[in-house]
Amino acid sequence: MVSHAGAAQTIVVLGGGVGGVATANRLRRRLDRRQRVVLVNRDPDFSFAASYLWVMSGRRSAKQVTRPLRHLERRGIEVIIADIEAIDPVKRTVTAGGQEITADQLVVSLGADYATDAVPGLSDRGNTFATLPGAQQLASRIKAVTKGRILVVTAAPLYRCPAAPYESALLIDAALRHSGVRGSVEVALHSAELAPMGVAGANVSEAVMSILADRAIDYRPSHQIANVEMGRAEFADGEVEPFDLLVYMPPIRSPKVVAESSLGTASGWVEVDRDTSATSFPGVFAIGDNTQIPLSIGKPLPRAGVFAHGQALVVADNIAATIKGRTAASRFDGHGGCFIETGFGKAGYGSGDFFAEPSPAVKIQPPSRRMHLGKVAFELNVMRRWL
Repeated sequence: MVSHAGAAQTIVVLGGGVGGVATANRLRRRLDRRQRVVLVNRDPDFSFAASYLWVMSGRRSAKQVTRPLRHLERRGIEVIIADIEAIDPVKRTVTAGGQEITADQLVVSLGADYATDAVPGLSDRGNTFATLPGAQQLASRIKAVTKGRILVVTAAPLYRCPAAPYESALLIDAALRHSGVRGSVEVALHSAELAPMGVAGANVSEAVMSILADRAIDYRPSHQIANVEMGRAEFADGEVEPFDLLVYMPPIRSPKVVAESSLGTASGWVEVDRDTSATSFPGVFAIGDNTQIPLSIGKPLPRAGVFAHGQALVVADNIAATIKGRTAASRFDGHGGCFIETGFGKAGYGSGDFFAEPSPAVKIQPPSRRMHLGKVAFELNVMRRWL
């Protein structure tokens, strides 16, 4: 980490999602106003992705889960809304909106891009809950369903938020039951992965499969979608599944600006020290979905907001310590948790140590009203306190 103890510095944070906003907020709280904290993001608004499923199920409006990033300026954080065109980690410079910004410390938290083009016809004939506009469109589509077949798919084994596709199927089921049409609508979930939330362990997978079975959701693992035509989904094994409504979790890829920089590996993702999120470039850190952190089981750390948030706090604390001439002692320990919304005002909760050996040690709590209210409280904390 680059040290200039006592001198005024510029810390640039790229990305206005959970990781970027948490980093900027933490830095501003830890540092005096001589130190400049700058957040750069393409879009003017922060939207809380963990609540998109509630938008999909009609429990939230887009306005309720969105805040202007400019609100951060009230806290002394500079906000630049511009496309990020280039990153030079050697010089610690960023080109955004044609302007070059030089950083003493640089934090890259640009998430992952959706790669819907990887499956022909997916975006044209399917609907996703993974974006705010997509969740809004799905809300009206689900409300209009009275009969037929809804097919939920994960379009690749690698995607954001391991619980999301399973939550989507359960929340769709709950919405249909609430409207009294579930008996006339079949709900199926076909996943490209071997088991639900497999990175968390067999106990978590079995618990999720049990809930799906209890709700009469037809679950099929290891089924990779390959092509979509009107009313039919073709899979890699040659099977064809009919649908009246196709709901998908999109594949992901590293953001182009990251993949094309010196930060990007052959796969496009950024490799970091898993304890500190430091890259191989001094004074440059990467957190959240644009990183690839391998686990001992051969799978990467899940791309989920809880880990981006935990990494953000560690990076911000270590940068602040270095600027103050202290030891950068904060470490990310791989612990994290995930709410699993099941509908009817209940949620399960899986949490544990993802860095545990020989495999992640994760426990799951069964669906309850208490866990659902825990997610509501977390959402409230983010929307009211972060911005």
